[in-house]
Amino acid sequence: MSDPRDRDRPFAVVGGGIAGVACAQALQAAGLPVVVYDRGRRIGGRMAVREVDGHVVDIGASYFTVPEGDDAFAAVVAGWEERGLARRWTDTFHVAEGGTLTGTKAGPLRWAGTAGLRPLVDDLARGLVVEQGVEVEDVGPGPSVDGTPVRAAVLAMPGPQAADLMSDELDGAVEAAASTDWEPCLALYAGWSERSWTEVDGVFVNGSPVLDWVADDGRRRGDGAPVLVAHSTAALAADHLDDPDAAVPALLGALCDLLEVGREPSWVKVRRWSLARPARAREEPWFLSDVGVGLCGDGWNAPSRVAGAYGSGRLLGEELARRYG
Repeated sequence: MSDPRDRDRPFAVVGGGIAGVACAQALQAAGLPVVVYDRGRRIGGRMAVREVDGHVVDIGASYFTVPEGDDAFAAVVAGWEERGLARRWTDTFHVAEGGTLTGTKAGPLRWAGTAGLRPLVDDLARGLVVEQGVEVEDVGPGPSVDGTPVRAAVLAMPGPQAADLMSDELDGAVEAAASTDWEPCLALYAGWSERSWTEVDGVFVNGSPVLDWVADDGRRRGDGAPVLVAHSTAALAADHLDDPDAAVPALLGALCDLLEVGREPSWVKVRRWSLARPARAREEPWFLSDVGVGLCGDGWNAPSRVAGAYGSGRLLGEELARRYG
């Protein structure tokens, strides 16, 4: 597909979440030049962490699982565990109806990052060329990134964000592939002077207008830190995207009622995720147009999970290497 004169041009991956890094990793493993561009100060995407009051807190994705038969991701996770980056968390979460705990639900083993999930993406990115703090504005025909020709361009991000970067001159099939609906979420994270609540690892919340998910961050990390994280419903987030702080009283109140928290928190913060999760992830693992622009991430390779995002990026990288290598 590629012109032999283009062989020295690098591949461009826009987006430094786990999908983008996995895509770049696959290209580099095939001996192809690749550059990752990320607008943030740190890569990681929605596997984000914050450090507050000496505690590392996951404020994006909560955990990951290893799907049966996914040998590639299982090997990556085994490496993380061996190096002390990931830990086995739990296979059982509580369930709540409205504001009341009603029981527990067993499922697959959930894994956590010992220092949060973002360091796992940092680990995958070792040896890659990553340009951080770069706000890409235009992906156009050629393909090109901000006017610079590249072998192929990958947009590893939610579809609406990818569509915003696409030049009007780009093949309409790419924009059509990116046109998916995403749901917002508010992530409230709060710390206390000591633990004073019902002991849970995590809670799936049904039937609440406020809460969707709760995690005990100290149990997730294994250090017993008195920190809780609560994710809002999409409806509550949509009503407070312009002013997330205004949702804090409702979120904190629902969280404290659910777990019967006995003390006031020492600190409370909230993070807005305008594009937290796809309303429906596509079954296809990735998209690659005839003009050399690809899409990958947790909007693809359903269901929307960390493992799926990793696989989406890795498989697209391998396909790009096959077509252009």
